[in-house]
Amino acid sequence: MGKVLVVGGGAAGMAAALSAALQGAEVLLLEQNEKLGKKVYITGKGRCNVTNACSVEDLFLHAVSHPKFLYSAFHRFTNRDLMELLEQNGCPLVTERGNRVFPASMHASDVIRCFERMLRSKGVEIRLNTRVTALKQKDGRIISVQTSGKTEHADAVILGTGGLSYPSTGSTGDGLRFSEKLGHTVTPLYPSLVSLYTAEAWCSDLSGLTLKNVSVTALDAKGKKLREEEGELLFTHRGVSGPTVLRISAYVTRRVHLGEKICLLIDLKAALDEETLDSRLLRELKEAGTKELKNIMGKLVPQALGRVVLSEAGIPEETRASDVTREQRQALLKTLKGLRLTVTGTGGFDEAIVTQGGVSVKEIDPSTMRSKLFENLFFAGEMIDVDLMTGGFSLQEAWSTGWLAGINAADVSENNHDRKDTLTADKKEEGKRMGFNVAIDGPAGAGKSTIAKLAAKELHLIYVDTGAMYRTIGLFMLKNGVSIHDEEAVSAHLSEVQVTIGYDENGLQRLYLNGEDVTDHIRTP
Repeated sequence: MGKVLVVGGGAAGMAAALSAALQGAEVLLLEQNEKLGKKVYITGKGRCNVTNACSVEDLFLHAVSHPKFLYSAFHRFTNRDLMELLEQNGCPLVTERGNRVFPASMHASDVIRCFERMLRSKGVEIRLNTRVTALKQKDGRIISVQTSGKTEHADAVILGTGGLSYPSTGSTGDGLRFSEKLGHTVTPLYPSLVSLYTAEAWCSDLSGLTLKNVSVTALDAKGKKLREEEGELLFTHRGVSGPTVLRISAYVTRRVHLGEKICLLIDLKAALDEETLDSRLLRELKEAGTKELKNIMGKLVPQALGRVVLSEAGIPEETRASDVTREQRQALLKTLKGLRLTVTGTGGFDEAIVTQGGVSVKEIDPSTMRSKLFENLFFAGEMIDVDLMTGGFSLQEAWSTGWLAGINAADVSENNHDRKDTLTADKKEEGKRMGFNVAIDGPAGAGKSTIAKLAAKELHLIYVDTGAMYRTIGLFMLKNGVSIHDEEAVSAHLSEVQVTIGYDENGLQRLYLNGEDVTDHIRTP
């Protein structure tokens, strides 16, 4: 039986270890902390927003970078699969506003305990307080993993050590450093889903003030809109934060750290269009009569913010309502619909929910999570150069990529140790329960491929074009001078053929003949 070694006991590592064990592999999970899932404990403010109950297609809409890379992972282990897995193993869930899914107990610890029970019941060996110090490679394979004073050998290795966010939870970037030493490209790393620092000093005066139902728009130096978000905003002593700003940061953090000028426009009255708001201003000013503006702004915005709005609009706060000119009213309207802030920086990794950047997706097979440089090395979770929004999407990426990596790492270890004959009946039956296959046959032109693709999309299954596989085998025989009419000759050469199905970054299926992409070739006359 082959051995799979998983480095990192966070969401991705636990999912990887479990899926590999369910395939029958011997699994060793190494975690440097004193407990599993230390970062998972703090997600959702300690409640653990395990996933989002949206459709699988909507998961891709919440990926900030390289969404197509996640095609196979999200379809192989969906959010529904995760929810069913947890609930069937003693962790009931509830769904809140925005399709955010939490454990019914509202305790992240219950999710961790559920995974730990499943891991131990499947025979996964868990070693805590064990830090990996190096990976040793030879001839395109990882041959061993070095821990403090001990060398571990495995047939396949999965790295799921996370990025740099929340270093206090153990996200120290070890896996990224290992990857670079092995020759992998690690793209620049930035803190994402963080607060934004601003040049305006008045933000500090408003520190602690929360605004609801506002719209925040990020613009580049040329005024091009980069992202718009609606919801809550929080003023801090250094700038702004809150759900809207965190989501905005995912689209501007890289630009800010590269020195680009970014500004934010806050629509304080997002529910009102300019015409409606102008009518309200006219009404409020008329009713206020000779009152000073500073005393009536509280009807429009919080009092402290009202004075800031007047200042930014260039209107003295002692101005009487009855004396406000048309130009001043228009300036007030413009400021209420677009209070401007200049971004000067972002929060650091110590507060970042996720890391932006990581091991380049160009060097990872998206259909397996396997390294393109090492045949038995796999990646999972935050250390891959993909990042998603808050709301359960980031954790789902970790669960899905980890699950996919575990399945394929188990396959690699199986090939290395020819473990098919050693699987117990229980393991075989367990593997059968984890999925199913649908075959569609019929005469030419009957619509087999069309129906298969539609069914695969509807049921979140992987579509396999078996006709393309036969074409690929045919191509091999033609290239090697084997008569396709000689059954014995064809059979004799089949052992030399390796047909692999993969997916490119666009989610399109590719066919490989002994490692060579022949997708286009097999469609020629």
